[in-house]
Amino acid sequence: MAVLALVSLVLLGAVPLYFGLRTLSRDPVFDTLDALDVPSWAATKTVDNVSGSRWCLQDCRLRERAVESEQGWKQTVTVYEQALAKDGWRRWKVDRCPEEKVEGSYTCWRRDELTLDLWVRDPTCTPPPVDGEPAPSAPPATAAGKCAGSLVSVKVRNAIDDERTGPTPTTDPSLTGEDPYPTLTDDPLGEPTPSPS
Repeated sequence: MAVLALVSLVLLGAVPLYFGLRTLSRDPVFDTLDALDVPSWAATKTVDNVSGSRWCLQDCRLRERAVESEQGWKQTVTVYEQALAKDGWRRWKVDRCPEEKVEGSYTCWRRDELTLDLWVRDPTCTPPPVDGEPAPSAPPATAAGKCAGSLVSVKVRNAIDDERTGPTPTTDPSLTGEDPYPTLTDDPLGEPTPSPS
């Protein structure tokens, strides 16, 4: 009976605790990005960054992923867009996507309560040092001396925290530049009552 109680306690307590801690330690959005059906050449090196609160206590969570690809940006953007569409993401045509003109391809996507920005571009190359030896952190170069591959940046936000999802305030020129404390012209109290002398 004691063994049965111990086994029940382990199954009812330890297993949910294990899965609960695993869920809290890993963001499910990164698991979704890991599951994207992209070829291995399109995700050779991945760096993830997270900021903000999962429960949007002060700032909502912002997930950022930087990926290096072995192919050019045109081939890379094609496989990423196909993988996103296959995974249920829908292309999102919205103003300020991107905020300003950028090199390469910048597209925005939505799925459920999330928004995703995908930016694919040529890598930034580090020129070799003066003595002619290649820099150790430089991206791979082709025979012509140009950088090979491309860089992929993915930003995933909660839609409620993405300023592009809500109505944008308009600035009516007739409302700007006015005095917040105008001088009263028709005073309902009339002239001040003279004080008794």
